[in-house]
Amino acid sequence: MKEGNFLDRVMEFEQQLESMHEQFRELIGFVAKMTEENHSLQLENHHLRTRLEELSETTQPLNEQQPAEKPRRVDIGEGVDNLARIYNEGYHVCNVHYGSSRKGEDCLFCLSFLSKQNA
Repeated sequence: MKEGNFLDRVMEFEQQLESMHEQFRELIGFVAKMTEENHSLQLENHHLRTRLEELSETTQPLNEQQPAEKPRRVDIGEGVDNLARIYNEGYHVCNVHYGSSRKGEDCLFCLSFLSKQNA
């Protein structure tokens, strides 16, 4: 194999790697965006269901209400909402980088953590 041909192949391989790296970064960005959107929709769905339950309890006629009050479920949604707000303000909420600035980049650890907390 000639030296010139070899160098051309190495340069071509380097360009392919750079292209693949760029595609990988785009894919990570897309996954992060979709994960964040999914988490946001799950939070909204949870709040809407809770609100619907509250409204259906208050609109139920008095004679149909249960004699003994059901114990209220502890709502951890507020804490998760606060963490999501902190994340949206640009800070990490994951255990790996908690409290440090995200510098405008999405963090898959944070998004995974928020997704688990909402499930």
